[in-house]
Amino acid sequence: MATVTTTKPSWVQKTPGVCGGRACIRNTRITVWGLVNSRRLGASDEQILKNIIGLTPDDLIAAWDYFREHAAEIDEDIRDNEAD
Repeated sequence: MATVTTTKPSWVQKTPGVCGGRACIRNTRITVWGLVNSRRLGASDEQILKNIIGLTPDDLIAAWDYFREHAAEIDEDIRDNEAD
C-alpha cells in the first residue's frame, strides 16, 4: 500500500516496486530525488515543468516541501543513483 504525504493539492507517495520504493509525485514515476537533482544541476522550475509533461507547479511545491522535510533521504537517493 502506498504511503501518501499531502502537502498542497498534489502529493508525494512511496509505493513498493515503483522506482525502488522511492518518493514519487502522485501516481507517477517522477522521483523527488530526480527533481531535486535537476534543480541542483541548474534547471529552473520553469525548465523542469517544460521538460516533464504532466508535472504541475503544485507538484514541484510538493516535491520541494517533501525534500525540506526529508533531505537526508533524498540526498541518499541521489547518491545511490550516482553510484549506479
